[in-house]
Amino acid sequence: MLPNTQHSLDKLESLLKDLGYKVRYEKGNFKTGACMLQSSKVVVVNRFSNLEMKISALVILLRDMQTDSGMLDEKQKQFLRNIKQTKLTI
Repeated sequence: MLPNTQHSLDKLESLLKDLGYKVRYEKGNFKTGACMLQSSKVVVVNRFSNLEMKISALVILLRDMQTDSGMLDEKQKQFLRNIKQTKLTI
């Protein structure tokens, strides 16, 4: 499990960016911490969520997302594998 630190959030954002996704922090009336805009490559994170919720939301999106890890380096591939194998406990 990832620690709830800014570094973890930065790593998740970097992974999403390298997968071709754009991460935006916006206000919205969605109840979860993040959402994907109609299968586009934009992830919107609720900017009013706390750090733990932001990390959890991005992990959930990454875990459920079909990704092409061919464009990632080996370290990021391993990080993505760890995320996909992790079950969240909130």
